[in-house]
Amino acid sequence: MSDHALPPFTEAFSQTRDGSGTGLVLAQLDQSARRAGPILWVQDRLAAREGGLPYGPGIRALIGDHRPILRVAARDGAEALWAMEEGLECKALSAVIGEVWGNPKALDFTATKRLGLRARRHRVPLWLLRQDGAVDLSIAPDRWRVTPLASGINTLDPRAPGRARWGAELFRSRRHAPGEWVAEHDRAAHCVDLAAPLRDGAVGTGRSQSPHTTPRAVGGGGPIRRL
Repeated sequence: MSDHALPPFTEAFSQTRDGSGTGLVLAQLDQSARRAGPILWVQDRLAAREGGLPYGPGIRALIGDHRPILRVAARDGAEALWAMEEGLECKALSAVIGEVWGNPKALDFTATKRLGLRARRHRVPLWLLRQDGAVDLSIAPDRWRVTPLASGINTLDPRAPGRARWGAELFRSRRHAPGEWVAEHDRAAHCVDLAAPLRDGAVGTGRSQSPHTTPRAVGGGGPIRRL
């Protein structure tokens, strides 16, 4: 999909210790590489303490040098939400990323509604990273749970890591049927491939008889679906 087809507001739930949610968000940012402008990255104090600061060289290697990162260090969730809302008013930004740890009191349904309305009105996409957070009420059109997976096979060197992969569960969406996929970042195509996870069929079942032995897109018509 092109970048304008992405939802204005996406939530990703993951664990701080593996950073998988951040990886999937950056891969989606790479696919919208044609959108120019800086990226505003807002972290509350606990998110920065538990998960660390954004690593500039790694981010630039993924999304390029033409979109610098403007980092905002917020004292708490309320201050982080305020910074995100202000950033979404600026059409010069290519995106806003908000990192919030846990479930701060300020991040309620009303707060997500304000974020969603501003992102849609000003056409600045927002990714809200919920590190170690529990799922609660939100207006976000797409909500993901993300877990780390082993990288793909490197065809040039079997001992080296291949393309980054994640377990991605879309548990709520207004655009697509919910489902679970293996998400893989294709840097050459600037996109994220989604394939249904492989599952073993029943003992004695042939390949053509088991509906889960080949990758297919959950809720889709083809074997691989691309974000």
